[in-house]
Amino acid sequence: MNRSSRHRRLTATVLTALAVTVTATACSSGSGSTDTKDAGSGTYTIWDPYPQFDQSSAWVKLLDQCGTKAGVKVKRTGFDTSDLGNKTLLAAQQGNSPDVLIVDNPVVSTLAEAGVLTTTDDNKLDTSKVDPNLLAAGQSGGKTYGTPIGANTLALYYNKDVLKKAGVDIASVKDWNTLTAALAKVKKAGKKGITFSAIGTEEGSFQFLPWFWGSGAKLTALDSAQAVSALSLWKGWLKQGYAPNSVLNNTQTTSWQEFATGDYAFSENGTWQLANAKKAGFDYGVLPIPGATGGNAAAPTGGEFVTIPVQKDTARYATSQKLASCLTSTANLYTTDTTLSYVAPTGEVQDKQAAANAELKPWVAAVKAAKGRTSDDLGTKYPKISEQMWKAVQSALSGSTSPKDALSTAQAAAK
Repeated sequence: MNRSSRHRRLTATVLTALAVTVTATACSSGSGSTDTKDAGSGTYTIWDPYPQFDQSSAWVKLLDQCGTKAGVKVKRTGFDTSDLGNKTLLAAQQGNSPDVLIVDNPVVSTLAEAGVLTTTDDNKLDTSKVDPNLLAAGQSGGKTYGTPIGANTLALYYNKDVLKKAGVDIASVKDWNTLTAALAKVKKAGKKGITFSAIGTEEGSFQFLPWFWGSGAKLTALDSAQAVSALSLWKGWLKQGYAPNSVLNNTQTTSWQEFATGDYAFSENGTWQLANAKKAGFDYGVLPIPGATGGNAAAPTGGEFVTIPVQKDTARYATSQKLASCLTSTANLYTTDTTLSYVAPTGEVQDKQAAANAELKPWVAAVKAAKGRTSDDLGTKYPKISEQMWKAVQSALSGSTSPKDALSTAQAAAK
């Protein structure tokens, strides 16, 4: 591709495509300066979305170790997740991309379609051990643009004491009908049922997706009968008092705060709440979100991909590949994913995590069933679809329209 055509694609992408908002990450907020590569081939730049880790952290030490192993010096900058995509696009416009970029998985397709990233065919990154459902989040147009460093996703936390007092055996919760029956028992026992986030942002879509996909619906048909059944499920829970009206404004954080009161039986939330769950003061468990008729529903994946951006000097790719391979090696993934509260992207490391911490077993199961938001070759179409999805959820749950009408409107707008 010539530089002028690539520049036009980048400009269009900067203006339109980065509507994807990151929701389910373990990263804290922060900022980083747009440090660029030093002159000379002996220094390689790495940008990541982990500004919470300073120079003394195990993460930065790992970056330095990988640089030493590759025979180069690493210059690392940590950015706030929400800023990293735009800064990467700007750097690409200026011909000054980092050598290695670690970026949230929904943004990969945006950068790929803008011509910012090399493919694994070009950069020779080995993805053979990565679970296909996780790798799919970094694929677009039949090409793969990196490898996941780890994943997080959603599941149902449950309060064992609340369920016991309501006479609910968690083993009986296998599908939507049995989950709703459990919520009915909890309400009858004087406790609260389930809390989640249905806010009118990407967080709302993120939390609705397990139910949407669990119904058998596809993002290309928001108005399908299956999709209507998923939204009707949520609507029914609010109508019956099994879920609070506060879900309309709940973020994943405020939803968790409701569960942390100890009054709720269930909370839909993510891997990143494990530390808070241990501090909650009551006995809890974790259950993968059930599909409509059983099995584990596909929940959306959070987590980042290690990618190698396009460079004018293609000779740099060989060393960049060494750095990326080092960061995602079996030995390093275990330590890194434990630090980030992620489930590893490979079965070998997942088994090691589950053996070391039994609490991770349901999360490994959830991740194995998970799905990338931009999978199915949706790429940059996803943000528009997601926006119409959360608008439909808000409209139906607030009582403005029926689930069927809300999703019909959403599908028409998404087209």
